[in-house]
Amino acid sequence: MDIALIITSIIILILILMYNSLVNKKKQVENIFTSINIQLKKRYYLIPNLVVNVKEYMEHEKSVLKKVTSLRTQAIRHNLPQGKIINLDNKITSALTSLMIAVESYPELKVNENIIQLQASLNDAEKQIAALRRAYNQAVKDYNNTIEMIPINFLAKIMNYKRKDVFVIA
Repeated sequence: MDIALIITSIIILILILMYNSLVNKKKQVENIFTSINIQLKKRYYLIPNLVVNVKEYMEHEKSVLKKVTSLRTQAIRHNLPQGKIINLDNKITSALTSLMIAVESYPELKVNENIIQLQASLNDAEKQIAALRRAYNQAVKDYNNTIEMIPINFLAKIMNYKRKDVFVIA
């Protein structure tokens, strides 16, 4: 066998392995983000029920209810970019926290069966989102590290792979 053929074969094999590694890391990030998006949508569909149930009691908290409703409407749009989804989720989390704090100020809401069930459902959704967020951030870290390492970074530039942002909670 010719030495040039062996060297060429080794280089081609290395390029294939690097390519597959990059594609795998990118797909892992995308798959986990899809799972997060599914959980976020589940949470978004709980919000109208919560708003309806607390609206009659919380006359003084109309601005909080309007903010939560407005953000939820923005968030359920289709095909939002990842950065926009992350930004909206941070705003929704903050608004929901304000709403839950306001709910605590109303004794009649603290004993309302529907509110208790909705809070439990929201808490469950939050736990699932938090777990997926951790997995996503780890996948993004691995992806970002991979596209910055030599020699893979050259292939990543050719493939136009860019750094991804982690899902940070404000």
